[in-house]
Amino acid sequence: MDLPLKGIIPPLITPLKNVDRLDIPGLERLIEHVLGQGVHGIFLLGSNGEGPSLSYVLRKELIERACLIIDGRVPVLVGISDTSLEGSLEIARTAAKCGADAAVVAPPYYFPLDQEQLVDYYRLLAGKLPLPFFIYNMPGFTKIGMTVETVRMIREAGALGIKDSSGDLFFFYSLIETFKDDPDFALITGTEMFLPDAIFHGGHGAVPGGANIFPGLFVRLYEASLDRDLEEVEKLRKKVMDVYNMLYSVSPHPSAIPVAIKTALAVTGICDDYMAPPLQRMNAAEKDRIAAFLKKTDDLSRLLLDHNA
Repeated sequence: MDLPLKGIIPPLITPLKNVDRLDIPGLERLIEHVLGQGVHGIFLLGSNGEGPSLSYVLRKELIERACLIIDGRVPVLVGISDTSLEGSLEIARTAAKCGADAAVVAPPYYFPLDQEQLVDYYRLLAGKLPLPFFIYNMPGFTKIGMTVETVRMIREAGALGIKDSSGDLFFFYSLIETFKDDPDFALITGTEMFLPDAIFHGGHGAVPGGANIFPGLFVRLYEASLDRDLEEVEKLRKKVMDVYNMLYSVSPHPSAIPVAIKTALAVTGICDDYMAPPLQRMNAAEKDRIAAFLKKTDDLSRLLLDHNA
């Protein structure tokens, strides 16, 4: 894996048939769909991948099958976040055995921790991991925010980069300023709309959930941002806004984004729309709204062509 990690790395959804069974044909179609449109990596078992909702057995099967399908074509990152240190290490060992390139680690999300405890946890984990690791800053889910100094100290413990899903652009800019002279530390935004701003100011890429559906859109936006083609960036950003405003607003529930993404993929025939509890499938009316949005989207014809090829 070249450092720093760059580009568009979709947080792959986990195609499921039921609570303990993968949709294996759907997984293969989805991986080929995103790789066929030029993504630069794949992130398994993140929030959009419903990682915390899956059993260890299912997580391990997903890692094994996905790594076999990807077959070294792009770097594979695996989310190992858990409330248990040993649980994180167990998944990391499977990821290493299957050929994944790095682990992605959010703070344990049950007991409240201060910044010193957070750094101590990452130091302890880093000394035991069989893989390089990235920091996953997701305070909306873990309820633990990081300071820039905390990130710097975890970098000293060996972190290769950070996926920042705080939604705080000022914090991301502060990370860019802090690590501007560190050529190997990747600054990756988890907020889709921040992608151009991140690249313009020295960031390295994004982990956009919408890249499950429209990977080519985000790859083009990344490339236009690198080229500083402001006219193209504006055009593509409007398409991303359409996804935000139309697709992600269909469900009234707080976890609407992963449900909308999986529903859209089901509408197009890529994979099943089963959601691991506590999340649930969309109802028929909501699914119809998703289908209506996709019919109006320029990228749909390419999406259908790619996965049916």
